Amino acid sequence: MLSGDAACVVEMRDVTKRFPGVLANDRITFRVHAGEVHALLGENGAGKSTLMNILAGLYRPDAGEILVKGRRVQLGSPRHAIAAGIGMVHQHFRLVQTFTVAQNITLGMPQPRFVLNMRAIEDEIARLSSTYGLRVDPRAKIWQLSVGEQQRVEIVKMLYRGANILILDEPTAVLTPQEARDLFATLNRMKQAGRSIIFITHKLDEVMEVADRVTVLRDGRAITTLDRKDATPKLLANLMVGREIGGTMPGKKEACSECVLRISGVSALGDRGTLALRGVSLEVAAGEVLGIAGVAGNGQRELAEVITGLRRVQEGCIMLRGADITNRTPLEVIRCGVGHIPEDRLGTGMVPNLSVVDNVILKSYRSRPVAKGPFIHARAARERAADLVQRFQVKAAGLDRPIRLLSGGNSQKLLLAREISANPSLLVAVHPTRGLDIGATEAIHRMLIEQRNRGVAILLISEDLEELAALADRVAVLFAGRVMGVLRRDEWDIERIGLMMAGSATADTTGCSADKGDRVS
Repeated sequence: MLSGDAACVVEMRDVTKRFPGVLANDRITFRVHAGEVHALLGENGAGKSTLMNILAGLYRPDAGEILVKGRRVQLGSPRHAIAAGIGMVHQHFRLVQTFTVAQNITLGMPQPRFVLNMRAIEDEIARLSSTYGLRVDPRAKIWQLSVGEQQRVEIVKMLYRGANILILDEPTAVLTPQEARDLFATLNRMKQAGRSIIFITHKLDEVMEVADRVTVLRDGRAITTLDRKDATPKLLANLMVGREIGGTMPGKKEACSECVLRISGVSALGDRGTLALRGVSLEVAAGEVLGIAGVAGNGQRELAEVITGLRRVQEGCIMLRGADITNRTPLEVIRCGVGHIPEDRLGTGMVPNLSVVDNVILKSYRSRPVAKGPFIHARAARERAADLVQRFQVKAAGLDRPIRLLSGGNSQKLLLAREISANPSLLVAVHPTRGLDIGATEAIHRMLIEQRNRGVAILLISEDLEELAALADRVAVLFAGRVMGVLRRDEWDIERIGLMMAGSATADTTGCSADKGDRVS
């Protein structure tokens, strides 16, 4: 990597951006050098995405200036940014599902205007893909691609349009570990070719693995910029949150013998009409966390949905405290005492355009004190929302603000607050910390342990093995919709779990160890 001012390809000077009630960026100065991976690190809500949306032409700064290769530029739109050589791959992809890869990549380009030579375009896309190891089929429809493949399409789209400065917003949040490693290899190839990459993240291990330099944002301000060799995970974590990280978690109480959830021989269809669950049998006791491990797409989402009434069971039964809840409606399941933290917090768990108050009462508006006959008691609803925001330390500009304006960590904390406050006997938590920073992750883990200690049975679905090791009393591994085995905490072994995730049954697959003198699993 080059050094000195001559190597600076992008400079943002004293950039300020305000939204109603929020100072998102406060006089931030940020510089990117040629041929480097520059990590932009910070908690959810620190101002990372806002700053990069300004650089990508989606927002206009209220103050400050932007220089590209020493020339001051006005980036009034993404087209202006692309013309300046800047492209952004957003966390939520912007692709037309029914179009091919090549059609998406050329969509909206000013040239050619009338006649497209698709064969030449597809050949160029294939060449770019091969150069950077991105492996995309130009003729494939977007809906046919995995999430990782769709992300590669977004990267190729920016490269095809001439971007030399690439912004990646939380690029690994939706990737498997294998896909993340492939992405890091691609970034290294791009860096060697002289391109600059801005890597928005809150994951410290990723910073230490791929970044050349790192800038830390906190509360809308740039705290410092460090070379990777001068950084440590602990130092970066403390800079992110402004305090020491790693406080003592609540101690874990011993689980009860009472079985709260019993799943027996459950099979269910996936969205494509094929079996996604195949004879799954599991049990969870009061005061126990049962972790579900597995590579994405092996039945985890379908398992959560059959329990919570969102997907029909084809065979088998689901019992909650002895009552059959198989194929009950979601409302009936809620009334039976099941809380749900869905994988898609804003698509399934909340309504993005509704206020904090409205989202808090989504499951309780039918009952007192929120319900007042056929109407909603506005004051009671507001008091309930204010109480949860305060108790669970949710940062919100106002109770009437749409939930979509909250950071990921704060929207997730509010979702947990709503579910926990309903006093469930079973909590189904699906990727509860995916996409969250270290501070928010610590807070969510604390909430889950506290619920476990209150006697709540928790089914924790996560692709993060470190998270499962920290929280779960036992771990069941799913592969192709089947339970490959169930391991107790004293049997925990990463290599063994890895084999099971790849389809090797190396442990008891019934989830029951009562005949060995242990509690029924």
